[in-house]
Amino acid sequence: MAQQPIKQTEQADSENKMALGKKNLIMMAIGVIVIVIGFVLMAGGGSDDPTAFNYEMFSFRRITLAPILVIGGFVFEVFAIMKK
Repeated sequence: MAQQPIKQTEQADSENKMALGKKNLIMMAIGVIVIVIGFVLMAGGGSDDPTAFNYEMFSFRRITLAPILVIGGFVFEVFAIMKK
């Protein structure tokens, strides 16, 4: 059987249609920003003097808050991709 030719406008629409919509892309950008904020909060806490120990590296911000933000950002990324 011969296939009927696709109309020119239908073919153009199918080629220009993106897999993710504008709302999904905005949500993905928000997720990336949350992940970056988490990594920025995780940074630091080192000591300038290698013989001195700095307890600041075990602060709530670095041990608890930053990993929660990073994991939450990745979960939000998955949600943004899967949302229809």
